[in-house]
Amino acid sequence: MNRMKRMIAGLLLVLPVAGCANDIAGTPQGAAAPAPYVYKLGPDDRVRITVYNEPNLSGEYSVNSEGEISFPLVGMMKAQGLTLGEFSDALTKQLDAHYFKDPHLVVDMVSTRPVYVLGEVNKAGQYPYQSGMTVLAAVATAGGFTYRANQKIVMIRHGGAAAEQREPLTADLIVQPGDTIRVRERHF
Repeated sequence: MNRMKRMIAGLLLVLPVAGCANDIAGTPQGAAAPAPYVYKLGPDDRVRITVYNEPNLSGEYSVNSEGEISFPLVGMMKAQGLTLGEFSDALTKQLDAHYFKDPHLVVDMVSTRPVYVLGEVNKAGQYPYQSGMTVLAAVATAGGFTYRANQKIVMIRHGGAAAEQREPLTADLIVQPGDTIRVRERHF
């Protein structure tokens, strides 16, 4: 019984410190933590739109190269740069204004733009994007670093950007859909 009381007392001493882990780990107290990445639709994304009681309208739709989805009755709807919720709201408004009284629909992601991993990795290529994916996870998906890889710096070109950006390779460096990651060769 005495041993159990000591263990509980030890845990009570550690818990307040655990709550400060973010402050100790590098985020200054009072500073905002980095905002999580919010997925925005873009060309080559595929979504499933389900309209309640309207099976002829429900189905899978692709975002075209101009960033639009062709939807029956409505025509071309802007999708690029919108979250799934924003696109769903816009489509609901269009259907409500012209065709249905209080339509109910759900928009789900079917497939996203891929991530490209090039350079000093074992299996360079195109890989599916996953929510919260980091550069290290993308490299691991590509078979890991080769023995010549520079594991301190990585080059990233975000989808739609004209040029690559040089980034220090950290454990929390986030990948966005459509990114091209190039691992350079290290110099001895």
